[in-house]
Amino acid sequence: MSKPAPALDLNRFLPYRLSVLSNTISHTVARLYETRFGITIPEWRVIAVLGSGRTMSAGEVAAATAMERVQVSRAIGRMLESGLIIRETGDRDRRRADLTLTVKGRAIYTEIAPLALAYQTRITGVLEPGEAEMLDRLLAKLQAQANALAEAPEYRSAE
Repeated sequence: MSKPAPALDLNRFLPYRLSVLSNTISHTVARLYETRFGITIPEWRVIAVLGSGRTMSAGEVAAATAMERVQVSRAIGRMLESGLIIRETGDRDRRRADLTLTVKGRAIYTEIAPLALAYQTRITGVLEPGEAEMLDRLLAKLQAQANALAEAPEYRSAE
């Protein structure tokens, strides 16, 4: 007789819980900048990573935001059309296209960043003293382990 499969309680399954939390937070904040600035979640993520002042390629943006390349490409296309970013050929590598925020894009970043940080403060405001720092450490550990497992042969897709 075979052993029954263990029950999977989604409400206690970490990947599911993190996904639900992430989606709730992202969509709540997205309503704020979509209404005010007419930008999508992927566009905000591009603005957020370019907001540091760095010039990045589309591939670097995809890696920094953990978004699919096609999602980044679509966001970049819309942002180029709306004048939020500029794309220039790299100085050293003519095949590389560097992305930078325009004055309009920087203005949106400057206005949204404090709102996003205030929202984060409200979310983490329910935590006891020291829990926010512990959460940060725990998330970093989980991310490092997830990165390592993503490279493990048993979790890689057949290519």
